[in-house]
Amino acid sequence: MFTGIIEDQGKVTGIKKDVNSMELTIATSKIVSDAHLGDSIAVNGVCLTITHFNNEEMTVDVMPETVKATTIHTLKLGDFVNLERAMSANGRFGGHLVSGHVDGVGTIKSKRPLSNAVYIEIEIDKELLTNCIPKGSITIDGTSLTLFQVTDSSITVSLIPHTYAETVLGRKGVGEKVNIETDMLGKYVLHHLKKTEQSSNVTLDFLRQNGF
Repeated sequence: MFTGIIEDQGKVTGIKKDVNSMELTIATSKIVSDAHLGDSIAVNGVCLTITHFNNEEMTVDVMPETVKATTIHTLKLGDFVNLERAMSANGRFGGHLVSGHVDGVGTIKSKRPLSNAVYIEIEIDKELLTNCIPKGSITIDGTSLTLFQVTDSSITVSLIPHTYAETVLGRKGVGEKVNIETDMLGKYVLHHLKKTEQSSNVTLDFLRQNGF
C-alpha cells in the first residue's frame, strides 16, 4: 500500500527487454538506503518488487500484464521516474490510499501556469471517468492529487511548485502518457452499487435523482 507522496525521482540506468517482460535498473541512493529484497516499490505509480540492489541502484522485474497496461514499456535510458516505498505502519498518511495497480493510461492535453500553480489537463478513457469526481483523489504517475475539473473526456489537476519540481509531472510535456489510478474507495463503492443494482430497485439513477 502507498500514499502517493513521492519520495524521490530515480533515473533509469538499465533496461532489459524480453518478448513480453522487462527488467529495469534505477539509480536512487535514497530509496535503497533501507531497501530489502522483495520490498514493494511504486515506480511511476506501478507497484513492483525489488529483486536486486546496491548502494546506488535497484533492479525491478516488470511482468507482461504490467508492460501491456502501463507506460513502463515507454521508458528509455536516462528517463526519470517517480518512486515511493510502501507505507510503513508508523508513518504519516500524507496522501490517499494508493494500491499501485494502474487502472489505465492518460495523455497530457495541456499544461497551464496560473499564479503559483500549474494546471494539467489529461485525457482519459470514459470508463475511468466514471470513478472521477471534482475534489476527489486521483493518482497520476504515482502522485496523489486532487481533481479540480472533470469533463466527458478529461480531468484537470493543479500542482503547487513543490510537486511540480519534485515529481516527473514537471518534466513531462503535452502528448506524453501518464499512469492513472482512480480512487480505491470510490471504485469499491461503485462496484458494490452496480452489483446491488442487479438485485434491487435502488439503482444508480434512483440515487442520482435523490441527491446521492
